Amino acid sequence: MIHYALICHDCDAQFEAWFGSSHAYDEQAEAGLLECPECAGGRVGKQIMAPAVSGTKKTESGKSAEAFNKFAAKARKHIDTNFDYVGRKFADEARAMHAGTIEARPVWGEATMAEQKSLQEEGVAAAPLPAAFVPRQKPSDKDVN
Repeated sequence: MIHYALICHDCDAQFEAWFGSSHAYDEQAEAGLLECPECAGGRVGKQIMAPAVSGTKKTESGKSAEAFNKFAAKARKHIDTNFDYVGRKFADEARAMHAGTIEARPVWGEATMAEQKSLQEEGVAAAPLPAAFVPRQKPSDKDVN
């Protein structure tokens, strides 16, 4: 996981985000999937950051990692308990809820980069989940109606 300080070049809002890797950030940025939480603008970029070097304070970095792992476990449990897994049907389900043809409910699933971009262009509220937050034991696609 990598943490970036980001800035919206449309409204100058500053915010932070976690990515699975620097490559994951680059892919999302190139696909136009980054969005400002303030104005929903798509001109988002990284801010200049200093590296977080812990020096010899290994106990502090260990506490940070432990705190993150607890947070991620709590997020996984929340998603698993409160969201329906819709598998590869995620984009179709999200569109149908957005259009009002099916009742809105919290769902999670899988979408290609092209589907993610298309959802964003259509104004469908959807965002990638960081890998650390995705439940480890997801149902198989054949279990999804």
